[in-house]
Formats: sequence, structure tokens, C-alpha cells
Amino acid sequence: MAQGSEHHKTAARDRIPWVQLIAYGMGGFVPIALFNSVGQLSGLILNVGLGISAILVGVAQMVPRFWDAITDPIMGHISDNTRGRWGRRRPYIFFGGLAVSVSFVAMWSVPRDWTGPAQFWYFLSMSLVFYTAVTMFEIPHGALGMEMTDDYHERTRLFSAKSLIGNVGAIITPWFYAMSHWDIFKGSGDEVDGMRRVSYVAAAMVLVPAFACAFLCKERHIKQVNSQDREPLLVSLRRTGSNRTFLILVGIVFSTVMGFNLVNGIANYIAIYYLYGGDNDTASTLLGYNGTAWAVTSVAAVFPLMFMSRRIGKSKTMTTAILLMAGAQVLKIVCYNPSYPYLTMIPTVLLAAGMLMFFTLASAMVADVCDEDELKTGTRSEGSYYSVFWWFMKMGMAFAYLIAGIIIEMTGFDQSIDLQSDRTLLLLRVFEIGLPIGLCILSLILVRYYPLTEARAYEIKNALDKRREIESSN
Repeated sequence: MAQGSEHHKTAARDRIPWVQLIAYGMGGFVPIALFNSVGQLSGLILNVGLGISAILVGVAQMVPRFWDAITDPIMGHISDNTRGRWGRRRPYIFFGGLAVSVSFVAMWSVPRDWTGPAQFWYFLSMSLVFYTAVTMFEIPHGALGMEMTDDYHERTRLFSAKSLIGNVGAIITPWFYAMSHWDIFKGSGDEVDGMRRVSYVAAAMVLVPAFACAFLCKERHIKQVNSQDREPLLVSLRRTGSNRTFLILVGIVFSTVMGFNLVNGIANYIAIYYLYGGDNDTASTLLGYNGTAWAVTSVAAVFPLMFMSRRIGKSKTMTTAILLMAGAQVLKIVCYNPSYPYLTMIPTVLLAAGMLMFFTLASAMVADVCDEDELKTGTRSEGSYYSVFWWFMKMGMAFAYLIAGIIIEMTGFDQSIDLQSDRTLLLLRVFEIGLPIGLCILSLILVRYYPLTEARAYEIKNALDKRREIESSN
């Protein structure tokens, strides 16, 4: 099958205006930057900074994912079934963004004079509030992106804008840990006190993009949706969970996400204890540079992503992304070198490019699945599909975070000492490199079975356009 822009050009009515494209992209800061920064920082602040055990840190990261497993589908269902003058998505984007800002500050304001168990319970409680706020924002935001255009390629362009602008804003977030060591933030305290003050900056960064997205973006097919019957939650979930195309896509993404989340944060331990012998002040600078390289690469990778997707289609582009991520892991074998610690930026760049392509395409591909579902059922349920998609991802993350804590304990890691044993350092590297590679291979196998090609997507679009024309003339 020939694929390329010469065969399928986006119609003018399907193009998203630049103002809306930018506003929607600005909303990407919350899931891309702030949400991801929690997973990166939890181990460093709680385990290294406060001395809470790695297993408890894993529990603190795991429980909110189980909570998400409940709240995500409910939020998707609420959003799909909301009717009103402001639409189904925008009110939740507005209030969700406000709640994310406030709860992020509360989460890092762990009382220093409390006991370790009390600090653990405080952080866990505030994490639940924060992740609930993120769900309130991100599920409607993701669903909004799926309905802003009906075009196969324009969806990639829209979610690429989300990745592009979100990662421009995310350039600063990898420096949160380094900033927590700066005198201007930590004062006479330590990185825990510094992170509390850094969170004020992060909270302010959330509000403008959230409000811009809520006020400037427009929802499509409002008339059709307002005449659509409300659907019970269980009926919606049953239909979504039985869609074969959707389940294959979930399997592709779940396998890769599980692989990398199993070793989430272990790279930070390797940087501090293997590359720098326990010197976390110096290591925090490397982590900051790596994070910045990640964010800059994620911005730059948007452009080859859009080119490749138009030339070879989404499935082949996703295969390329997975190969990039697996290749980056292999390179770590030689790039984890205490004599040349900045070699780690090479796999960081490759991994960032692969991840950007992978997750951007995944969201655009869920939108294509929603069209296929509408052709079969006559119902638009972007919120349900987006929420169930992330339900699978977050369940994987929940188990992965717990297992990650167990893996760290299994290596013999001792947070009370700077110089870890050779066995511990070797096992940290073996797990961090090997597990993602194995699950990337599983994802590559599943990609071969994904049926929604570009040609099939446009067949579905044309059939839906004809149906809508008939319905609007009656």
C-alpha cells in the first residue's frame, strides 16, 4: 500500500487553527512535565533525602496508580456524558489545572519534624490528591485532542504540538532536583526544603497553559454529541474493552511502558552511586543536563516524527521509535562509564527521541480507534477510550513502581552509605538495561498485528463523513 501525503491531503475543514493548536499544545505541560517529574523525584527526595525505605517509596508511587485505575474511567465517563454550554471537556481542564497547581505544592511540603512513617503517609495522601487532579485535567484534555479533527495526519500534527510545546516547558523540570540544591531554594536546609520551594515555581508554570487550553480550544461535533444518549459506565467500559484493535494497541504501549517503569528512577541511582561514588550534589548536575538533553531532543524529534508518519504511516514509525529505545538501552552498556559520565547523554538523546515518537503516535492512534468504534456503534466515546487506555498504562506503572522498589532492595542498595558494593552497582545496571530491552521486543511483535493502516483509517473517515451528511440533511 502506498502511503504518503500525495495520496491523502488534509482537507481545509479538518485543519486546526494555529491558535487552537498552540493552546492545546500548551496543555501538554501537565502530563509531560509535572506528572513525570514526580516519578523522577520521589526516590531522590523520599529515599535519599528523608531516608524512607525504597520499598515504601515504591508503595507511595504504586498506590496512586491503583487509585488512577478507579478515577480514570470514571472521569472519562463523566466527561463523555457531560452536556452544557461549555462543552464536555473544557470545564474540567480549567478546574483540573487549578487543582494540579495547588496539590503539587502540598505534595512536596512534607513536615520535617514528623517521624518517617508519618512522612510516608503524608506524601502518599497528598499524592492521591495530586493524581486525582491530574486525572481531572488530563483525561478531558486527551479526549479533547481526539475530537478536534477527524483527519488521520492532522491528529498526528495536533498531538505533535502537544509533545513539542509540552517538552519546551519541560526543559526546566529535569533541573528541579538540581535546583533543590541551590542556595536560593534550600537556604540553610537541604534538598527536601529546596524541593518545597521549587514546587512554587512549578505550580505557577501550570496555570497559564491550563487556562489557555480551557478558553481557546474548541470542541468538535457539539451538535451530534448533545443529541447522543448518555451511556451507563459499565456498558461503555465493556464496549471499549472488547475492541480488538484497541487491545492490540494497548498491548504495544503497555509492554514498552512496563519495561521502562520497572526500572524507573534506577538510572538516577546509577548516576549518583556508580558514576559519582555517592556524590549527589555533583550527580544532580549531570541529571539536570541529561534531563535538558531529553527535553530538547523531545522538542526536535517532533519534526522527523511528522515527516516519517506521513511518509511511512504510524505503525512503521512506531516500530522505528521502539527500535530507537531498545538501541539506547544497548548503548548504556558502554556509556555507563565513571571516567566519562557525560557519555550517558548519548543514550538519553536516542531514548528521548524514541519515547517522544512512541507516546505521540499512541495518542493519535487511539483517536483512529475511536473513529472505528463510532462507525460500528454510532457513538463518540473519546473520554472512555482515552481513560481506559491510560488505565492499562497506570496499572502497569503501579506494579512496576512496587517491583522497582523490590529490585533496588534486591541489589543490596543501602541509602545510608555513599560507596555501594560492586555487586550492587552491577545489578543496578543489569536490571536497568536489560528489562526494557526484553519488553521492547514484545512490543515489536505486537505492532505486526495492528490493523489500522492509513488506507483503512481514511476509509472509515469517508464512511463517517457520508453518514453525518445524511444525518444533517434529515
